[in-house]
Order: sequence, then structure tokens, then C-alpha cells
Amino acid sequence: MTISLKSSLFALSLGLAGLGSGPGVAGVAAGAYLAAMHAASESDFAKAAEYFTRALVGDPDNTEMMEEAVAAYVGLGRFDLALPLAERLAATGTDSQIGAIVRLEQLAAAEDYQGVLDLLDNGSAHVAPLVDGLIRAWAELGAGRSTEALAEMDAVAEKAATRAFGLYHKALALALVGDYEGAEAILAGTGSDRLTLTRRGVIARAEILSQLERNADAAKLLTDTFGTDLDPALAELKARLDAGEPLPMTVITDPRDGLAEVFFSVATALNGDTPDGFVLGFTRTAEALQPNHVDAILLSASLLERLHRYDLAIATYDRIPASSPYFHVAELGRADALRRDGQVEESIAVLQRLSETHDSIPAIFVTLGDALRKSERYAEAATAYDRAIALYGPPQESHWVVYFSRGIAEEREKNWDRAEADFRTALKLRPDQPQVLNYLGYSYVEMQRNMDEALDMIQRAVAARPDDGYITDSLGWVYYRLGRYDEAVVQMEKAAELVPVDPVINDHLGDVYWAVGRKREAEFQWSRALSFDPEEADAKRIRRKLEVGLDEVLKEEGAAPLALAKEG
Repeated sequence: MTISLKSSLFALSLGLAGLGSGPGVAGVAAGAYLAAMHAASESDFAKAAEYFTRALVGDPDNTEMMEEAVAAYVGLGRFDLALPLAERLAATGTDSQIGAIVRLEQLAAAEDYQGVLDLLDNGSAHVAPLVDGLIRAWAELGAGRSTEALAEMDAVAEKAATRAFGLYHKALALALVGDYEGAEAILAGTGSDRLTLTRRGVIARAEILSQLERNADAAKLLTDTFGTDLDPALAELKARLDAGEPLPMTVITDPRDGLAEVFFSVATALNGDTPDGFVLGFTRTAEALQPNHVDAILLSASLLERLHRYDLAIATYDRIPASSPYFHVAELGRADALRRDGQVEESIAVLQRLSETHDSIPAIFVTLGDALRKSERYAEAATAYDRAIALYGPPQESHWVVYFSRGIAEEREKNWDRAEADFRTALKLRPDQPQVLNYLGYSYVEMQRNMDEALDMIQRAVAARPDDGYITDSLGWVYYRLGRYDEAVVQMEKAAELVPVDPVINDHLGDVYWAVGRKREAEFQWSRALSFDPEEADAKRIRRKLEVGLDEVLKEEGAAPLALAKEG
């Protein structure tokens, strides 16, 4: 049985409370307080810090507001501004986790390791048992007491719930003091002590193996873990290993880095299972202690995106320099944040520049193609997908989505033969993929081609996703096109229940109601469709149906009457 940092999450979280608890309103400036609370609820750290600070002018001894202000400044990465408030909190005797983090960070950043130990010893700074133990261990190492440091890490590892943390940090500490054999023995592990390493942990182990003159083993570790199609950062490491170059330790270079790793490894464990704003406090601390900690920067930016603080996310991604092998990762993140912030053209421009500077990475062209397709720039999107597919080489199952996406772009450009070929390739790679089955099947229905095959495709798609209203709509529509109107009604009504406010589905439901003679209900559905989106693509046709009925519209269009369609 292996153990991982993530498996220790629940025991860890039991020792951690929220980074801010919400102050009472008595005695504070109501306007500033309410503005601060609203900003905090929106994760608007800048405004929260500003308004909590203003509110503290009216109630300078309100410790709960001090704590909220400290948390806001930490969210901004401004430990310098958080420190005075954290010290004021400590002076009141308040046991504040976020305040303790800020005070410990200030001492660790100054490499005052004895000061860190004194703060822990006098009880005025407490984060959580696991965190405190590892901070103490690295501080002991920084103070020159390696025996005591390793004993502290052993104490963390003695507890089953935190064993992975203790072992991982002990391995890093051993490597830092030159005991690479001891470090590798821990990271290699066996049985119940086998660690499940993060990407960062694998890189650390590769560097340790290289220091042991085992470059071949280190290179094999990378390919065994990440496959042969390595990203630029890993490919660069492997190239250096293959060339016989000894890799220096970069994950940890001094005890301060070790302290940063404490906060980052905790953040990694909590990520996804704990509120994002809480996790951000740990990644920001790791960044503050190790400013070039790329993994912490990227995780902070990702958390800020999830908190909808796109401006801060963009600025955080922008801290990764163009010279970094992780630059393309940061730029992809920045492009996503720009898009989510409504800056669509700026986002596409970032991706276009990236496709020029990093023209051998398929994922960049896929992302660019997706962005262009969503902006209805279909010809450019298809070209981007062309480049991605060329870089991928022989098609693999995971590439189905790229062929599918290119097929959509080609279909929108009315290049049906190329689109159909891509959809067929996508289905060859992933035969039962419901999105592809539905899209190709529905396209055939609209062209009134391959109707039996279209019905089979859409039925398979519905079987795979019975609660997808859009796929159910496709099934109803193929029944309608086949003249099987009663069956169409059943599926269209279900689709309208699943997606009640979609204009296309309501329009389709109106048509099938008309086909079975429920004309008043049909008119109601057409009116609903217009109310949801008066500018819907078929709005003119819908209005005409309301004026003269579906039969007359079909006649005007030169289409077969409903009765004849049913007979066919």
C-alpha cells in the first residue's frame, strides 16, 4: 500500500480553521464594514483589505477585523502590509492561524531560524500540528542542528495520517545535507512506506539520482512516470540526464526553501478539498519564502481564477519569465484568465504569440484552435488544429477531441467532406463518444442523409447520456424528420424538461406538436422560443410559423408537407 500527501488531507484539515472568521458589527463604521464583508465574500482582496483597514480606524481593537484584513493582504501576496496587523493581533493574545503564518514567514524570510523556533516555543504562533512540526524541523536545520531537525521529521512521520509529509520532507532534508543515499532510500520506498510523489517530488528524486551518478535511472524515472512525450521542462531535464550532466538540487537549496515546501505541500494536499481562498494563503506563503517557486506561483494563479479574481490571476501568471521552461504553461493560464475576464481578443493574441515561440507543442495549437472556434473564426481554427494534428503524429485515442473540434470548424466553414472525415476519425478513435455521435448524427438529419445510421448514432448517444437535453432533442428531431411524430413528441418533451429555456429545443417542440395536430401548444412553444432569444438564428422563420403555421412555411420553402414526410 502506498501513501500520498493527499491521503493525509483529512487529518491535516482537522487542525486548520478558516483564515478569517467574520467580525461583528458593533462599534465599527457600518459602511466600511459592510463594504469589506461584501468584498471578502467576492474574494476581492484589494477592496477587502482597504475597507477592513478603514473600519479598524473606528474600532482599532476589533481582532476579528484585524484577522480578516491580514487574510486579505495575504491573498494579495502583500506580507509586508499584513505584518503590522499580525503583530497587533499577537499583542492582544489572539490565537490567529493566519497571523501566525505571517509572523513565521517574516522571520523565515529573514533566515532568523532561532526566531522561528522561539515563536513556536513561546506558544504565540500556532498554525496546525503538522505544519508546526515541519516548520520546526526546517528551522532546526537552518539553525545548524540537523539531528534535531531529522528527529522532528521522524515525529511527524510516526503518525499514520501525516507519515507521507514527514518522509517526503526528511528525504529533502537529507539531500540538502548531502546524504543522497538516505534521501533516495526514502523516495524509492517499499511496501507501506512507498510514497506517491507529486510531479515536483519526482523531479527532486531525479535530481537526487543524478547526484548519485545514476542518470540513466533518473531518465527512466521521468519516462516511466510521465511517458515519452515530455513537456518542455521535463524534456530539458531528460536531455541533460541523457548527456551525462549531473543535475544539481533545485527543488530545495536551503532551509528557507524547505519552509516554502512545507506550505506548498500542504496547499497541494488541500487543493480541491478545501475552500480556494484558504489554500491560497499557503501558496502565497510558499511564494513569499521562495519567489522563484514556479509551482506555487502557478497554483496561486489557478486558485485566483477559480475565485474569479482574473486580474490577480493574470498578474500572477505574468510573473513567470519567458526564459522559464514553464513559460508556456503560465501563458496558457494567462490566456484562459483573459478569456474568462472578457478579454477574448487579448487572450487569442497571447495564444498566437505562444504558437510562434513554442511551435512544437500540440496543446498550444489545440487551445488556440478552441479559442478561435469559440470566436467563430472557423477557418483559422481549422488551421490551428491542422498544426496540432501534424505535431501529434499517428492518431491515438486521446486525440479524438482534436479531430472532433476540427470537424466542427470545417462543418461551420461548409467543408462537409473534410468535416465528415474528421468526425469518422474521432469515432474510430473513440467509437461510443456521445458528443461525436450526436453531432454527426444530427448533421445527417439536417441534411436528410444516412437517416438510419443517424438514428442509430443518436440512440447510442442518448443511451450514454440520457439526461443530456441537447442529445435528447436530437433524437426527437430525427424521429420528426422520419415522420415518427408521436415518438418525436415523447423525446422533445423530455428534452424541454431537461433544458427548459433553450430556444432551439422549444422551437423543435413546437414543430412536433404541430405535426401531431396540437397547434395551440405549438404556437405557445414557438412564442416561448422567441421570448428566450428574440435574435435566435431562426427567429424570422419562427415568426412566420406563428403567422401562417408550419404547413404553409414548409410549402413556401419547397419542403415536403408533413403528411408526405410521415408517409415516407
